[in-house]
Amino acid sequence: MKPAAWSPRACLSARQRTQLAAFQDQLLAFNRRFNLISRDAEAYVEERHLLHCLALTHRSFPSNSTVVDWGTGGGLPAVPLAISFPNVTFYAVDAVGKKIQAVQTMGRRLGLTNLHAWHGRAEEWPGRAHFSVSRATAPLLDLWRWHLHSCIRETRPLNEGAWRPGLICLKGGDLREEIEVLTQSYPEVDVATTSLQPLLGASYFAEKVIVEVFEA
Repeated sequence: MKPAAWSPRACLSARQRTQLAAFQDQLLAFNRRFNLISRDAEAYVEERHLLHCLALTHRSFPSNSTVVDWGTGGGLPAVPLAISFPNVTFYAVDAVGKKIQAVQTMGRRLGLTNLHAWHGRAEEWPGRAHFSVSRATAPLLDLWRWHLHSCIRETRPLNEGAWRPGLICLKGGDLREEIEVLTQSYPEVDVATTSLQPLLGASYFAEKVIVEVFEA
């Protein structure tokens, strides 16, 4: 494995690294009951799940902003992000009640007062957020529509190194059709992609990217 050019764990405090390790243990424990992640991937949970989610810490979310995670599953990426950004509020949304129960329990055990879990369909979430995140949940068109119905327009100037307000998601494979469908329906948006292998260093991420969707 090539060494990563940037290490998200290096940006975490000792307490945050302890929380992340505890989350990994709890995720595996809950997975025996609720099937939160693929059983085949349990042996690779640190790289393929936690490190993957921590790629979204490559840039920052502004303090006191709100982020919604569509289709959070086992709290991915909401929980690692809530650990990484304690001054940001995160909402984990999922239509599967048992998964939300697991996220609520893990968040409470980890002391994440900035994490809230909501059970229901994404398009029915009643909350508001500056940013939307997602990990392999739905096509870009659906994700952008969910973002639009809940988004808070950010009026503060962006700090250098911060995410642009909009949708930031982790995806893989050939995304040309998804992007074309999105931009045909919403020609006013811009789409940017960031390859993860140069960022994280592992060959597993060769075809994985961060996709940003934002209003031009």
